[in-house]
Formats: sequence, structure tokens, C-alpha cells
Amino acid sequence: MLVKTYGAAVQGINATLITIEVNVETRGLKFFLVGLPDNAVKESHERIASALSVNGYKMPHKQITINMAPADIRKEGAAYDLPLAIGILAGSGQVECPDLDKYIIMGELSLDGSLHPIKGVLPIAIKAREDGFKGFILPQANAKEAAVVNNLEVYGANNISEVVQFLNGEAELAQTIVDTRADFFKNSSLPDIDFADVKGQENVKRALEVAAAGGHNIIMVGPPGAGKSMMAKRIPSILPPLTLHEALETTKIHSVAGIMDGNTSLIAHRPFRSPHHTISDVALVGGGSFPQPGEISLAHNGVLFLDELPEFKRSVLEVMRQPLEDRKITISRAKSVTEYPASFMLVASMNPCPCGYYNHPDRECVCAPGVVQRYLSRISGPLLDRIDIQIEIVPVPFDKLAEQRPAEPSQVIRERVIAARKIQEERFKDEKGIYCNAQMSSKLLRTHAVLDEDGKALLKEAMNRLNLSARAYDRILKVARTIADLEGSQNINIAHLAEAINYRNLDRAGWAG
Repeated sequence: MLVKTYGAAVQGINATLITIEVNVETRGLKFFLVGLPDNAVKESHERIASALSVNGYKMPHKQITINMAPADIRKEGAAYDLPLAIGILAGSGQVECPDLDKYIIMGELSLDGSLHPIKGVLPIAIKAREDGFKGFILPQANAKEAAVVNNLEVYGANNISEVVQFLNGEAELAQTIVDTRADFFKNSSLPDIDFADVKGQENVKRALEVAAAGGHNIIMVGPPGAGKSMMAKRIPSILPPLTLHEALETTKIHSVAGIMDGNTSLIAHRPFRSPHHTISDVALVGGGSFPQPGEISLAHNGVLFLDELPEFKRSVLEVMRQPLEDRKITISRAKSVTEYPASFMLVASMNPCPCGYYNHPDRECVCAPGVVQRYLSRISGPLLDRIDIQIEIVPVPFDKLAEQRPAEPSQVIRERVIAARKIQEERFKDEKGIYCNAQMSSKLLRTHAVLDEDGKALLKEAMNRLNLSARAYDRILKVARTIADLEGSQNINIAHLAEAINYRNLDRAGWAG
């Protein structure tokens, strides 16, 4: 008997429908599985046989031929266990469900028939709705994530016997229902960490506010203990809250990577990713034999924090140059091309030298002559050029640390950032894929970042003195535009431009000796 069940393969952050054709023949005892399955899919036979036996069902003692179409797409992972098992049971008459073709079924089986959670549930659920399926049957641990998609019935099961009984009409599965908007807004409160805990460092907090308001990349340079990591971790608390569209896009990436919490339906806070400096190129940008999203994609719509930037391998840093410009990463293989979004705010920190005390007001640097320059040169000029704001940090004096009065809270800073972002949203409402000043092209800069004669003269002098590149010129204009937006100014005046130029600390002549 020939039957069909339906699953899906995840490619990038989207899903492709997979039709599983199962033919249980009257003669023979062989098992054939075709359609470009990987080893995990091929090994499903043993898991299915054990799960059926433990739960009182029979593995047919007949020839079973299974085709997973389209045959030119590689099928990966154990998530096909459940649709394969249901197909075998239906082909042998143990499941009688006339509506089998109305469901997408996915799940990994254990030997006792219980269902383990799978990756990529949200893209699969979106695909199921697009293709007109009535429902999606999957492990209970993934049900809330799939139920984010409206107009799709989502049924979570703990065991294969629950699925069989549901399809046979012998028992009901509770439909998982999530009020997406209510659930999202309920969890979108501010993070627990707050800028109110940061004493002093007003100039650095101002730079971080400008960076958050315009989506600019920023690097902080200062001695150990100056508060670089502490302030970086608080940046998500001043960024605008995620929109529902951004939350869906971010959740899709985390779903594909398999790092979603089972109790979470949507990611409600902007991601903050802080990989260790020993990370590999592939782990940072994504890829592998079977491409997976890397840290830059997991930080999409959020913050990627690289602590101690010079300690990262140079090759790792250089592969970020193209995603920083294009805000996406394309992974090309001989048989496929996978694209992941990577629109993140890069926040980096570093010591000014190996000992950490170059330019320190109280402690003497013990590094040999030329060491400071060599340490900074671990970061290439082209990468530094792509960082809009470069700010130097000095230690906080004792009297500031001992103050009992809390500093300005994140909520107050966030309100100013949101107001500036609303100006940018209105400015770029007709520009596809551009939402903040950091994403402006040169053409848009000529329209929205026009300088008067005094501003042109100041910028010309800065370009000549600091020997800045054309890219740095654009970056200064973008930052100046953001500073003007924070003040609600339609035009960029000389004070806005001077502050933007002041944020190019590492370009100053003689900074590193």
C-alpha cells in the first residue's frame, strides 16, 4: 500500500516541503530509504522499529520502500523519524487517517517512542501555513514555538502512541494556542541590568547612546577594570524594543540553530552574543558541512560583543568585513548557496596595550617601545574603518565610585534613543531594508547629511590632519546625523560634527606612539 506523509527540510532560515512516499509491498523483507538522506535519517530504521515494538505496534515484515522527495535536497537529522514511522504504520494499515495529507509531521523518536525536540520549528510552521496545511504535529517541547504562527493548528505530543491515537480518532491531542502579540509584549520588558549601576563614565555613556540611536558600531579602548564589559552588557537595555517582525525574524534564526527555550514562543529581547576570542571563523560567521548560522546571525537585530578584540585570530576578524557592510552572510557550497541575515551592532573592547596601562593617568605602562603599535596593528585598518565610534575610556576615580546616588537609568536613555529612531524610521520609510542612520548609502548621505560651509571646512581639516579614508568620511557624517537626530535637529551643525569627529580616537596622530 502506498501512502504519503509530509515533513520539511530547513535551508538557511526557510523551509522546503518534503513529501515522504512509503510503499509497503506484499513480498520481500528489505528496507529501502532513498531521496538523499544523511546518516542520521538512514539510522531511523532502528529507532522506528524499537519505538513501534515498545508501544505495541508492528514493524511490517514486508518490503518497505521510502522515497523522500524532492530527491535532490539533502535530508538531515533525526527529525524525520516521526513522519517515517507514521508512513510505515499507515502503509501497513495500522493508522487509518483520511486526513493524513492535511498535516506536516516532524519529530525525533527515542527507542521507547517518546519524542525529542527538534530544530527549525518556526520556519517549518510558516511553510505549513503557506502551503495550506491544516495542522502541524510535533514534539510537545516545540509546540509553543510553532503556535506563534496563526491560522495553523499545532498539536504537541509526548509519545508516538499519542500521535497514532490522534490520527486514528481514538484520542484527542490538545491544540497549543498562543496569543502571539500578548505573549510578546508581556515578555518585552527591560532587561534586569541597568545603566543606573554605572558610576561615572559620562562621555562613554554618551557615545553608547549615540551608537544605539543610530545603530553604529563602536569600540571601547581602556585599561582593565575601567568598565568596558559592564557597559557593553547594558547596551541592549537602551536599544529600542524589538518589533513583532524583528522578533519573528530573530526567533527563526535561533530556531534553526536549535537554541530556543522550550517555554519560549518568541524572542522578546534583542540578542546579546559574546563569543570567546578562541572562536573559529565558521563559528563566527556560520557555515560548516551542513551550514548553520554563526554568532553574527544569532546577534541579528541585537548586539555582537567582541571582548579583547586584538586577541581574536586575524582571520576571524577579517571574515566579518563583508557582513558588516552587507548585513548578511552568504555561504556558498558546490551544490547550494545559503544566506543568513546578519544585521547586528558590533560592540568591541580592548586594552590599549598588552600590559593594559598605556595612557593610564596613574599607572605606568611597562610595554617596550613599539609594542603598543604592534598590539593595535593586530586589528586591520579596513576593519577599524568600519567601526563608526572609537572611544577611549579612563578609570573611574574613587569619589565617583563611592557615590550613593544612582546614575541615569537605562529607561531614560532608551526614551531618547527611541525618539531618534522614530525620526530615522520616518526618514527612511520609502527605502527598502534601511531603518537607521548606520545603514545609509553614500547616495542617502548626500540627501540627509548635508553640511554648511563651516561644517565642510571643519571636516576637511579633520580629514587632512587625521589622514582619514573615504569610508571614515562617510562614518563621521552618519554619526553626526545621529547626534543631530538625538537633539531633534533637522540640520547637522558644527557642534554635531565636532562631536562625531571626536569619536575617531584611534585615528589621532601619535595615539599609539
